[in-house]
Amino acid sequence: MASFEDRVEVTNIGPCSVYSLPAEVSDIVTFRGSFRPCPDLTAGHDLLQALCVSMLDKGTRSRSKSEVAELLENRGAEIHFFSDGVRAGFSGKALRHDVDAVVGLLGEQLMEPAMDEDEFELVRSRSIAAARRAMDRTSDQSETALRRALFAPGHPNYSPTPQESIAFYEDVAPDRIRSYHDVHFGSRDLRIVFVGDVGELGLASCVRSVFGAWADHASDGHYVTGLGQRNDGDSYVEVPGKPNSDVAIGHGLPVRRDDPDFIPLYVANYVLGGNFSARLMTRVRDELGLTYGIRSSLTDVAVEHEGYWDISVTLSVEKLEAGIRETLAELTRFVDDGVTADELEKKKTTITGSFAVGLGTTGGLANSLLTNIERGFGPAYLDRFPQEVRDVTLEQVNAAIGKYLDAERLHIATAGSTRPPPITRQGG
Repeated sequence: MASFEDRVEVTNIGPCSVYSLPAEVSDIVTFRGSFRPCPDLTAGHDLLQALCVSMLDKGTRSRSKSEVAELLENRGAEIHFFSDGVRAGFSGKALRHDVDAVVGLLGEQLMEPAMDEDEFELVRSRSIAAARRAMDRTSDQSETALRRALFAPGHPNYSPTPQESIAFYEDVAPDRIRSYHDVHFGSRDLRIVFVGDVGELGLASCVRSVFGAWADHASDGHYVTGLGQRNDGDSYVEVPGKPNSDVAIGHGLPVRRDDPDFIPLYVANYVLGGNFSARLMTRVRDELGLTYGIRSSLTDVAVEHEGYWDISVTLSVEKLEAGIRETLAELTRFVDDGVTADELEKKKTTITGSFAVGLGTTGGLANSLLTNIERGFGPAYLDRFPQEVRDVTLEQVNAAIGKYLDAERLHIATAGSTRPPPITRQGG
């Protein structure tokens, strides 16, 4: 089969780039796209942008919410919107002969949302309810506490507390959402991917007619980068009445997604906690019986900013201290001893196989293609990534572990009804 680079047709329309990838499906087209609103994260625009995005499917200036829903339902089509830190975007699908109509509706929703005040009150109420649910979820609370410990306010990986979110939602006015849309929503860095039965559809012409006149916006945005970690001990969030606690353990990573060290570090982490046969699951769950679930990931590492090493584990109150202690011990062994040649080869096979499976649907293809376009890697990276994984050497993997992972720097954030006792790190 031809490479992705050869199969993807690219058309530039002013500030917008359109990517079209044929796939072996009949009469179905999946699409996904994003643009850069340039929020000022130091001014709390993350929550403002999320609210603004939540209003996009609530009707346009020329169609009510029910009319939008009816148009999509009658065509068996879908449109969804999302806010993702420094970007916002959309995804959906349509029958081949309905693509023009659905993309036209998408343009209306992005450029001319109704921003109805009654709908805003419903969105506000749902957002407050979601934040209140997060207050009662130990997994949410521990991850939020870890992010707050590792990153400064204004960093894309910093998180407000649920209480802070609720206070913002209760105070924000509809006019502020409208103003945010007017200032921040535009065609800057607009990328749209179409995957499926796309032959002879004239997608470039369709996108040009809808988005060709969509102007850039007036804001350049702002966010902070860099790593910071408090020196005031570990974090604990009390969530009363919980039989289990969630623990998030990690530290910031001075590596970005386009760094040559990222792939060796990614493969190393997969050996540690990437799937059910990884070291953490084998030791902490299978051998010691301390948890039903534990994982490790390189979380939210981007081209634009740093991410973090994130280990999460759910523990009963009775096993909380032992679970944290044994998790830290396994992390220390991993940092000290590195990866074996056998582990490396097995995980390479798993990673490349999982990646291929993820490209087995039009949705998976569209998501992977857009993600790598946003990173500046382009369509060719869908071919290059598996080869980069296969080419990683044992020496590169263990060097990345030694360079970036430090068991003594790990911050422990616990959420539940019981505070764990202080646990001493074992030096690596």
